[in-house]
Amino acid sequence: MECQKSLFSLEEGVHYINCAYMSPLLRSVERAGIEGMIRKRNPHTITPRDFFSDGEEIRSLFGKLVNAPAERIALIPSASYALGTVIRNCRAQKGGRVVTVHEEFPSDVLSLHRVCHEQGLELVTIQPPAGSEGRGRIWNERILDAIQPGTVMVNLSSIHWADGTLFDMEAIGKRAKDAGALFVVDGTQLVGALDFDVQKFGVDVLICAGYKWLLGPYTSGCAYFGEYFDGGIPLEETWLNREGSENFRELVNYEPAYREAAARYNMGEYSNFINLPMLKESLRQILEWTPSVIQEYCTRLTQPLLEHLQANGFMVEEESFRAKHLFGFRLPPHARLEDLQQRLAANKVIVSLRGSAVRLSPHLYNDEKDIEALMDALKG
Repeated sequence: MECQKSLFSLEEGVHYINCAYMSPLLRSVERAGIEGMIRKRNPHTITPRDFFSDGEEIRSLFGKLVNAPAERIALIPSASYALGTVIRNCRAQKGGRVVTVHEEFPSDVLSLHRVCHEQGLELVTIQPPAGSEGRGRIWNERILDAIQPGTVMVNLSSIHWADGTLFDMEAIGKRAKDAGALFVVDGTQLVGALDFDVQKFGVDVLICAGYKWLLGPYTSGCAYFGEYFDGGIPLEETWLNREGSENFRELVNYEPAYREAAARYNMGEYSNFINLPMLKESLRQILEWTPSVIQEYCTRLTQPLLEHLQANGFMVEEESFRAKHLFGFRLPPHARLEDLQQRLAANKVIVSLRGSAVRLSPHLYNDEKDIEALMDALKG
């Protein structure tokens, strides 16, 4: 795979290595949004069927991306929306434990605070080791050790959102299943750039905001809900999620039955005639590229940078526990973060600071010039 920068509208001279913050738009996705806006000029062209068709296609496309049937996919506006659905439908005995990891994404942790407070559960946060040697391996071992009988939920990102540490989804999912715990995964920083299989990993819920690695618009995303959530209570009582709601004439009869499986958890007004065509087009392009190709491209692109980091005292996770599309590094003791920030700005290099890590997140629109500009800033 060659660099795909020509498919995006990125500003020349700016080195945007920051997809984990927010992806740029593909030109094709931008066109889909503009076409949707133009279509709304004449609403008589929008039929009742149009309220459902794009959503059905997106559910199918996302299902292909994560190995799930379309009926198990819901359309969501945010990760916190899907997490709200999870905690509303979590049935746990008082005194159980919920396991998460250190410095997990705020929407996840704040949701866990709510469910623990309301249901009398203990929140257990697993810390990484202090040193760099074996960090990822030891952190994963600590997570597995924490999933004991009495654990009711394990909630974490598929990779750590701040520094890209890989978590062993298959091993954690199996341990959660053995303990009778729900396995709730925030895949926002992974799905679309790295292969993910909800069946293989035994996931009960997979949540993905769409504006990062799905290359879609803000306020659009997808979530997978497993069988545990069949028959649950949605956050909203929207008419769109009721059986037979395509028949607008019969809406006055107030159908009580929800649509099958995860469709009851769709957000209200999910039929966004601008956002949905954009997300549909971005998912189509990702499936055409495939996440494995994106991962391989990022591996090759960042290899010179990793060699420089490792040779100059920067702390980087070992390869087997490091994502290739998103990873963080920490400065050597003598370096000042403020100085690096100034050099990055001068070189027009856009990355993120998350906790103590400098986080970079390349994609197919990045090339060797972007990495060279970052390396020049690191050299001082």
